[in-house]
Amino acid sequence: RVNGGGITGQSGAVSLGLARALKLDNVVHEPALREHHLLTRDPRMIERKKYGLRKARRATQFSKR
Repeated sequence: RVNGGGITGQSGAVSLGLARALKLDNVVHEPALREHHLLTRDPRMIERKKYGLRKARRATQFSKR
């Protein structure tokens, strides 16, 4: 059962969980799983909003005149 996130994030979580379960079941599978990057968690996270900006990087609209 997977909660939260979107479809892509949930599928990534399921594949990581299955890969970890296969590794625990039999260590022989670990090199093949590592070769296909299935034991590595996706490190990308949402960047925090900074004060003085509208979003993480989006500044307020600027008018020259």
